[in-house]
Amino acid sequence: MPKFWVAGLARRKDRLDDLANKLAGKKGKFYPVTTDVSKEEDILRAFAWVKENLGPVHILVNNAGICKRGNLQDDHIEDWESVFKINVLGLCIPTREAIKDMKANNIDGHIIHINSIVGHQACRGASVYPASKFAVTALAETLRLELNSLKSKIKITSISPGLVDTEIVPPHMKTENVYKEEKIVGPAEIADGVVYALSTPLMYRFKS
Repeated sequence: MPKFWVAGLARRKDRLDDLANKLAGKKGKFYPVTTDVSKEEDILRAFAWVKENLGPVHILVNNAGICKRGNLQDDHIEDWESVFKINVLGLCIPTREAIKDMKANNIDGHIIHINSIVGHQACRGASVYPASKFAVTALAETLRLELNSLKSKIKITSISPGLVDTEIVPPHMKTENVYKEEKIVGPAEIADGVVYALSTPLMYRFKS
């Protein structure tokens, strides 16, 4: 087994397989695990596979997210539920499972939430998406307080980018002018932020 390995959890198996093929021959190993994070049973099955085939969890990056464009005056509950199911519960469940595994194996692991700038300042036109990201901000801080109270060395990081060139951004926002004005960044830049966060040293100060 390689020294470094990553399990990638996502709904679309074809996309996971394409990524695995692109990473073939690179340092480490990528394992595609088809998972719908809106379904707890899928998440539990994925974690069971990881523990059985790869070993204990050391790092969790919560990156799944959706945005339903609209406004709070007219939107439907089905849209609201889907956003919170993925952006909030789809983050809480993997976090719970990862921390349980880290504790069971005495691992000082790292949990990283990919948040958003709208998790700190609201915006129009995104319906409950900002609320879901404000929840991520609160969840990261609440988890930090919980872990500190237990004197745990498990780290929690929340990364809050602005516009990122992914499928969540509507095509009309991906204009040449937006790129020239540096209002949008690429996924690789967010990955660099994750790597930097993982490289930071442990801190053993505990605050109540």
